[in-house]
Amino acid sequence: MKLVFCGTPQFAVPGLEALVRNGHRVELVVTQPDRPRGRGMELALSPVKRKALELGLPITQPEKIKRNDEFRAQLEAIAPEAIIVIGYGRIIPDWMLALPRHGNINLHASLLPKYRGAAPIQWSIAKGERVTGNTTMHLDAGLDTGDILLQNEVEIAPDDTAVTLAPKLASTGAELLLKTLDGIAAGTITPRKQDNDAATLAPILSKEDGRVDWARTAQEISNRLRGFQPWPGAFTSYRGKGLVLHAVAPHGNSKLVPEELSAEHGNLRVGCGEGTALELLELQLEGKRRMTAREFLNGYQPKPGERLGS
Repeated sequence: MKLVFCGTPQFAVPGLEALVRNGHRVELVVTQPDRPRGRGMELALSPVKRKALELGLPITQPEKIKRNDEFRAQLEAIAPEAIIVIGYGRIIPDWMLALPRHGNINLHASLLPKYRGAAPIQWSIAKGERVTGNTTMHLDAGLDTGDILLQNEVEIAPDDTAVTLAPKLASTGAELLLKTLDGIAAGTITPRKQDNDAATLAPILSKEDGRVDWARTAQEISNRLRGFQPWPGAFTSYRGKGLVLHAVAPHGNSKLVPEELSAEHGNLRVGCGEGTALELLELQLEGKRRMTAREFLNGYQPKPGERLGS
């Protein structure tokens, strides 16, 4: 199939590789412009651009696409049978939605209508899901509201973080994308409407999402820490300084009140909501290196009744 591929992050790379490997003709790769990053603010290529260069594919990086006559003429000249969109980072305009015969096909890392939005992988873990998956769908003018084409499920392991789950979803999503294109070509896929009443949202993360609310249960806090990796993570404060939590373990049946620290028997625990407690295994005080709970206890010797986050 003659395609245009729109994508930017690492999550989109396996899909692009799979299309080329399986004989689809990717006539153009559309990705975000190079952005300055790091201390030196040098221009950094997107993961998709790096892969497209490796594969020898034509690349364009428009700053805007909604009212871009040059970009529109470029796509119209290609006349793709479908446009593949994976984490591109731009709203697809109406003219682009209407251009290909088979529409704009999006790979989304959730079982829609659950977790519509920019951060489905992170929020599926943060909300304690045990199973997630991928959805291919026809893009429309809404936020991940288009008709579903195919779906597959992926188990979320108890120790999965957003960092470890994303590659699993990217790999299985690439397989689903190929299966979707095969089904479209064969005429064996019947698109189905989403149940909007069952929809949940996965909005883009903010720094504040990482601030620990000790009124949540220990399991909820642990889930959010796993989901919000590598950013914004989980953080609180201790003795007026920022404290980042790197590794924790939830416990139930605690007499500690929320925020209350305990250092009994060499274990560093803090009270959480609904009578639960969170054991802190690895943490990092502002301006200090990452350390184990034992190192923290030896260095700071928390006093009975001390609190986090207040």
